Amino acid sequence: MAAPLSKGLQRLVLSTNVAGATRLWGIAAVTNRIAAASCFPAVHQPPACCLHTTTVVQDERDADGKRFWDSKNRKVLPPQAPGEPRNPASIWVSRRNFKYSHYKLWYLATMVRGMSIDEALVQLQAISKKGARLIEEVLLEAQEKAIKECNVEYKSNLWVAESLALKGRHTQQIRYHGRGHFGIMHCGYCHYLVRLKEGPPPPKKRDPTGYDKARNYMESLRKRTIQMGL
Repeated sequence: MAAPLSKGLQRLVLSTNVAGATRLWGIAAVTNRIAAASCFPAVHQPPACCLHTTTVVQDERDADGKRFWDSKNRKVLPPQAPGEPRNPASIWVSRRNFKYSHYKLWYLATMVRGMSIDEALVQLQAISKKGARLIEEVLLEAQEKAIKECNVEYKSNLWVAESLALKGRHTQQIRYHGRGHFGIMHCGYCHYLVRLKEGPPPPKKRDPTGYDKARNYMESLRKRTIQMGL
């Protein structure tokens, strides 16, 4: 550590600095600066180590304001009572900003909803579409995550509980034509969200036939009553 300067040397340094500043700024400017420094002492600056230099934690929300689908995997359920049946495991997996139309992806997402994981993979392998390859990759990723992270014993003991196709960000680009003309190209992106649930899939509901619809209509007619009547 350097030794402090004596009073004589301090006066010499101060006089040298004042003389040099006087030649540059003038007597009036130097006098005002000295007066301001004597009246208002320097503010203590904290060291750099005390400043917050970490990155800001981003909120887990999408551009459309919805919660991240994958963050639901961190939800911890309350403990169960003795003898109570075990809660089935649920696995949330998503694929974001995939360059594909969400209108086309909706048909495939609706098809695999309610199927077992093996049946859904077999059905998707028979479809030669880009969206089918996307959903197949996401289902395989969710199946592997269920085995490694969610303690699912059998990878075939899963079914597709939720399968959603959402609209992502859409951008526009200029397409140049001849003779100074141009057009607008729309580039669409989509999100695919899936939730696998442990256990066998629920039984499928039979679609009502025309006879069933007619019978339900006749029953609704027979149940009619006069409002505010006897």
